[in-house]
Amino acid sequence: MTNLTTDLNLVSHSVDCNRGNDAIFLRSNIPLDPIVLRSADWLHHWALKTPTRVFLAERSGAGWREVTYREALEQIREIATALVGRGLNQDTPIAIMSGNSIDHALLSFGAQYAGIPSVPLAEQYSLIPDAHGRLIYVLDKVKPAMAFVDDAARYGAALSLPQFDKIEIVASNTKGAPRKVTEFSALLQGDSGVNADTVLSGVGPDTVAKILFTSGSSSDPKGVLTTQRMMCANQAQMASVLPFLKDTPPRICDWLPWNHVFGGSHNVNMMLANGGTLVIDNGKPTPALFSQTIRNVIERPGTLSFNVPIGFSMLVEEMKTNADLRNAYFGDLDMIFYAGASLPQEIWTQLEVMAMDVRGRLPLMNSSWGMTETAPSTLMVHEPIGRSGVVGVPLPGTEIKLIPDDDMRCEVRVKGHNIMPGYYNDLQKTKEAFDQDGYLITGDAMRFLNENDPDRGLVFDGRVSEDFKLLTGTWVQAGKLRLEALDALRELAADVVVCGQDRSDVGLFIFPRSKSLSDQNVKQGAVVDPSIYRACENVLAEMAKTATGSAKRISRAIILAEPPSLKDSEITDKGSLNTRKILTRRAAFVDRLYDHNDPAVIRV
Repeated sequence: MTNLTTDLNLVSHSVDCNRGNDAIFLRSNIPLDPIVLRSADWLHHWALKTPTRVFLAERSGAGWREVTYREALEQIREIATALVGRGLNQDTPIAIMSGNSIDHALLSFGAQYAGIPSVPLAEQYSLIPDAHGRLIYVLDKVKPAMAFVDDAARYGAALSLPQFDKIEIVASNTKGAPRKVTEFSALLQGDSGVNADTVLSGVGPDTVAKILFTSGSSSDPKGVLTTQRMMCANQAQMASVLPFLKDTPPRICDWLPWNHVFGGSHNVNMMLANGGTLVIDNGKPTPALFSQTIRNVIERPGTLSFNVPIGFSMLVEEMKTNADLRNAYFGDLDMIFYAGASLPQEIWTQLEVMAMDVRGRLPLMNSSWGMTETAPSTLMVHEPIGRSGVVGVPLPGTEIKLIPDDDMRCEVRVKGHNIMPGYYNDLQKTKEAFDQDGYLITGDAMRFLNENDPDRGLVFDGRVSEDFKLLTGTWVQAGKLRLEALDALRELAADVVVCGQDRSDVGLFIFPRSKSLSDQNVKQGAVVDPSIYRACENVLAEMAKTATGSAKRISRAIILAEPPSLKDSEITDKGSLNTRKILTRRAAFVDRLYDHNDPAVIRV
């Protein structure tokens, strides 16, 4: 579709590019907005300026529970004094075990107000018994003084673990609790012996606000120290290039989980920093819960829409026949923002067509790049570009170092106000995370969309840290090859792992989509079903025809009967694979993959 300029207040890309002998350095030419000292400064500002505007909303029975900015400030100050009165401080974190809710938000901001780190965790760590190992790992690591759940009975199995014997448990609903639990409402009573203003005066830019654990896709999860400076700087960086956020208070109806930096820091703080309204969507882009999202968007649509590609795909499919959803979704929509993976171009185009049909103009279609360690946005699209796949240009206040290889694929390293000081209680991992010049080593790779025009932005090109060498010394871009194989095998494979380090050629683990495999079609843990075997063989043979070298040619594969194990940390809370864990745990299958006599191996 023709790219039509939006009528939003935007700032065009402007990049300063310096090419050295071994690296390329990028900076934004756009001035950086002022940075507040702490998140509470935003809260005080909007409680004074717009006290009755709704800050937080969530479904409650047949209606909605709403908290205004004035109410939020009052309740957060009470929570802060209650926490300090209990003796909590910077060294006694609070584990938040349940998902998004108003009480979750109030406790998190109350902790930030008091200078106490919160540790939001994936719900499945507590709700899935096989994932309790992850929960125990984090609890043993951070040793929290308090833990919060929304429903004590629902989280009863986790709360019964001995790790909670000396931790105060706080719950919104205490009914059915397996042990002594404090009602959340007790925190709202505050502590009259503690002065909230005095408490806040001790919180500054370097105070740790959160400890966010990485997904652990390549190793055990690491606790990222997320400071007030990181969060506050990142919102100033984005407002500098998206000034329309400051023109009209934004609204979002959002499901993205707060244990991840995208939903919990990027989206929540964007509403608070700009005096916006956050409607908590209790739905998700899954068959069981998507109907809730549809209902919520129709009743409480946003001016901004954040999602992952699968979420946008499900929205587009539903909006083809649901006019109420289509009209509500696009009615006031200023921006569509995707992250987590590249948005298919056909979905991008359909969103544009629907927007023009409903509103007669396009929202800004954009994306960004970042990670938990960068709070998160470091690169961002902030002008109309008319296509998917570009992750943007440097935000003001960041410095990007690109280290190119012979093919102009660049490893990305970053500096900036939004970069973490290090990992929680892990000096060695912290040291390894930065190069000799103080740049964060991200492990990600990028390419210029146009090498002669850096203003056009960068395109994500896989993980350098996943790359490996064949026995011949040839580098394999494993992340990129994995995506190509997964796309080609999309009807057959739920996921794949690229193998071959120090081997003669590239191999592939295939986790099949089929869940109904009979015993006679599985031999020693490998699928030998003739129909699945031949179908995968045919797809890989077609891929091999267009491969341009040994590093891009998958020569063998094995179909694994056992799916990735959450209990054994083969799969992260984001649903992505922990490649290192899989290759280590299934080393015997790697050997079988390169056994020329194994009948389960597909050879291409």
